[in-house]
Formats: sequence, structure tokens, C-alpha cells
Amino acid sequence: MDILLVIKTIIMGLVEGATEFLPISSTGHLIIAGDLLNFLSKEKRDVFEIIIQLGAILAVCWEYRQRLIDKIIHLRDQTSSRGFFINLALAFFPAAFVGLLFHKQIKLYLFAPFTVACALIVGGVAILLIEKYLEHGDTKTVDDITPLQALKIGLAQTLSLVPGVSRAGATILGGISAGLDRHAATEFSFFLAIPIMFAASGFDLLKSYQFLSAADLPIFLIGFVTAFVSALLVIRMLIRFVANHDFTVFAWYRIIFGLAVLAYYW
Repeated sequence: MDILLVIKTIIMGLVEGATEFLPISSTGHLIIAGDLLNFLSKEKRDVFEIIIQLGAILAVCWEYRQRLIDKIIHLRDQTSSRGFFINLALAFFPAAFVGLLFHKQIKLYLFAPFTVACALIVGGVAILLIEKYLEHGDTKTVDDITPLQALKIGLAQTLSLVPGVSRAGATILGGISAGLDRHAATEFSFFLAIPIMFAASGFDLLKSYQFLSAADLPIFLIGFVTAFVSALLVIRMLIRFVANHDFTVFAWYRIIFGLAVLAYYW
């Protein structure tokens, strides 16, 4: 096995795991990292990114496995469990609908470093404004989220279809704007990632499965495991981080990184 390819694979897996649940855009970072590393052909890279995204989302399933199992077990006899899944459905639908309608156009016209850089900068400015002018919400847990709040988060999530915006950033800040406190918004973003990422990954995989081959299995497996482990660590660190910090540091990171990308490609 080519050692340089293995190193590039690990880097890509780390990029996915480290950025998927932070408000800094994993898709944007993968586009730029893949371009800089000259990683695989475009078709194989697309499939590889689907696989490592599945690794990251399984990290959420593993971290919250007991809570998810409890919600499923008590779906029929607990109002809070039913409300939890209703809210996930309400938040899931807008981005799924818009993504299904415009998937081809988004992939064709928006998946480029320039778009990513602009979205990173604009998103960073949005985070600064939200942190400065919006007060902390009163909704403290995901079980307290109302259907209207869930729908607002879902509408905010549609913005993340633009690479560089960040699904995590859109849903967390959408949650804060809808009246959730930082911890509840972050946790709901984790849970919402499960249906939206499984749906998006499954859709992309159906369209790209012909590019899979047995020879690529070791590389895909390395990337999957790397993304899973790094995402699990980030999830645990982020929950501790939001207990005492706001998202300003991520805003400045987005702005600086976006400007650096613009400077590099220009």
C-alpha cells in the first residue's frame, strides 16, 4: 500500500472528524484539503467523502446510543419521546426537500474553493453578530424544544447546502436564534445530524456506487475509522466547551481561514 496515500487518507479522515460537528464547515474543509492534497480522482474522492461522513455520524450514534435507545423504547408511552422524533422530522424536512430539488445544481456550481471561502467569511461575521446581539434562550434541553423552534432550526439548516456555511453552524446558530441555550442547540444539532447525514450520504452513495471497488476498501476503511475516532473526541470536547464559552473563536477562525483560502487561490 502506498504510504503517501495512507497519510493523505488519515489527514482527510481527521479533517472530516474534526470539522463535522464544529461550526466551521466540514464540506468546505474537505473540498480544500482534497484539492491541496490532490487526493484520489474526483469520482473516488466523492465516494470516499461519503464513507468518512458515515464514520463521523456513527460517532454521534455511539456517543448518544443510550439516550436514543431510551427514546425509541418509550416512543409510545412518553410524550417527550414522541415530541423528540416529531421535532427531528420537522427540522429534517426543509433541508432534505431543498437538497433533493437542487442537489445537481449545488454540486455543479457551488462545490469550489471560492464559494467555500466566501461562505466561511460570511458565516463568521454572522456568528459574531448573533453572539453580540442575541440573548441566551430559555430552552435548556432538547426535550423542551417546541415544534416551531424545530422548524426554524430546519429552515436555518437549508443554508448549509451551500458548502462552507456549515451544517453544524447553521443548526446551532439557528437554534440559538430560535430561543435555545447554547448547550441545547448543540445537542439538537448532533441529533439532527443523524437523519440528515444518513439521507444525504445514502443518496450520494446510490448515485456513485459504481465507482466503488474492492481495491479501494483498505483506504476507505482507514478513512472511516479515522473519522469515527476523531469525531467522537470532538463531540465530547464541544459539549464541555459550550458550557463555558461562546462561538466567537470559531467565527474568527472562519474569517481568517476564508481570507487565507481567497489569498491562496488568487
